[in-house]
Order: sequence, then structure tokens, then C-alpha cells
Amino acid sequence: KMAGSSPPWTGSAYLFLQSTCKTVTLPSLYECSQKKPCVFKALKLALADSTGSVNGVDMLKVHCSHPHLIVQLRFCRRENCRRFLRSYREGALQKSLQSHLQLSLATTMVPLEVELKAGSEHLDKMLKDEDRCLECIYREKPDRLPDEEIMELEERLKSLMLHQSTNNNVAGKDCSSLKSPSQPYPPQGSSLPTELTFIFQGQQFDNRTITPDDHQKFAKSVSKKWKQVGRSLQRSCRALRDPAIDTVALEYEREGLYEQAYQMLLRFIQSEGKRATIARLVTALEENGLVSLAEELLGLHSSEECS
Repeated sequence: KMAGSSPPWTGSAYLFLQSTCKTVTLPSLYECSQKKPCVFKALKLALADSTGSVNGVDMLKVHCSHPHLIVQLRFCRRENCRRFLRSYREGALQKSLQSHLQLSLATTMVPLEVELKAGSEHLDKMLKDEDRCLECIYREKPDRLPDEEIMELEERLKSLMLHQSTNNNVAGKDCSSLKSPSQPYPPQGSSLPTELTFIFQGQQFDNRTITPDDHQKFAKSVSKKWKQVGRSLQRSCRALRDPAIDTVALEYEREGLYEQAYQMLLRFIQSEGKRATIARLVTALEENGLVSLAEELLGLHSSEECS
């Protein structure tokens, strides 16, 4: 080892999940070959929400122990673990899991009970003492690499994500095909939950879902007004209600305005699913004087013209 170097911060914990709905048993769903990818995708997206990054926390193994689904987690950075703990403590992780399970399984809301353990320590009893929780997780070093099943599911996600990036119009709704694997964008060909069209500047447009291209253009061009747009979207989106927007600003301050805007809209898209439509975003942009950006998203002029 180089002089002065220290080993990376790593720790491990177990997340216990149980559905309180009598008709939904998470271990049974995970043991079903058709439903397993759906449950895995929901877990992956919710964990990404909790840390603000798809690589913020790793799943090493998923255990089925009726009535619990037990997820072994590995954290490789203290800050990622801290973000996860805050999300867990505030109930955001639980809500995100419920939302993603509902979308992935195409079912009604799945009510969950959650519990977090590190070794013999029940972290739910000490959540207010964040440093103590971090110490407990740090003491529990990961005892394995991701098992073969997890690695196979991860590869399926990556390969389908690559496929989707070259073809945003993939049709069909079978969740076992894992469309939009670690990105929250619904297929553009899917049925729309609200009005099929909307009017902007006297023209009629299809009310499609927000695409990855829209997402990137928004983050690139919205600049300092991303918070104002977020507060406009906040009125109809629980995931953006206080203090969510200020939390994004604080967590991604060092990464700059692009990342702050990107993460804010990511929360909107992941929370709203198919209801994250271009009409809602355009309305929020109009409210904040960002008509040029709205025009760009709708293809009315080139990006060079958008200030």
C-alpha cells in the first residue's frame, strides 16, 4: 500500500421487506421466474433513488424467507450510506419501493413494512443517531461478491438499457422483458394516462412521456431556474414537496446546475411514471418564462436558439 493511503469505506446491512397486503407475498413474486425481474428492477430503482446514484449501493444477494424478502446491501462510500440512511429514516425509501413495485408489477399499491439490520443491531431503534448507524454498518464488512443470480439480472438490465437507448419506441408492456431497466422512462408507445394531446402556442402536440433526450436537454438549458420549475411541478408531485428540492440542491451543489436540474427531474419522472408527461413539463416551463426551452423540447427550433 502507498504511504498515507487508507482502505476504502465499506459496510453492509440487511433490508427486510414484507408486504402487508394479504394478496401480495414478495418472496413468492421473487421466486416466480416471470416476476423476479420486475421485483429486481423495482429494488434497483428505489435504491438508486435513496442515494441519488445507480451505483450508490450494491445488492449482493436477495434472500426469500417467508414472509420477508431480505436484501443484502453493500455500501462503498460513507456519503452514499449516509444518504441511504436519511432516505430510509424519512420514509422516502419505503415510498419509492412501493411506487416502483406498483409500476413494475402493473398492480395496485403494494403496502410495505421495512426493517434495517447490521449484524445483530436493529438500526430502526437508532435511526436518529446517524453516526452510530454508520458505525454499525461499517463494522459489518461485506462477506461476499454479488451472487450469480444478481449478476445475471444486472446484465439483463444493462443489455436492455443499451437496447432502449438505440430504440426508444420499444412496444409492449410485459414486465418480464424489463423495458426501461435502470432508467425510469416509460416506453413512448405506451398508452398515456392523461390527455392524449395538448395545445402550445396554438399548435397541437402529442402528450408523450418525457424521454431521456428531453431529460438531458432540460438539465443542460434550464440553468438557475431549475428550482422554480421544480416548485411548479411540486404542486402535483409529492416526490418534489419540501424539503425535496432543497435537498437536491444541497446534495448536488458541488456537481453544478446540470446535475441538480437532472436529479430534480429524475425524481419527478421516477415518482410519476407514465404520468410524467411532456405537457406537465411544458406547463411548468411556461410558468417560469422558459418558453424557448419548451419550444426546444417540442422540436420547434434548434438547441442553438435556446438561451
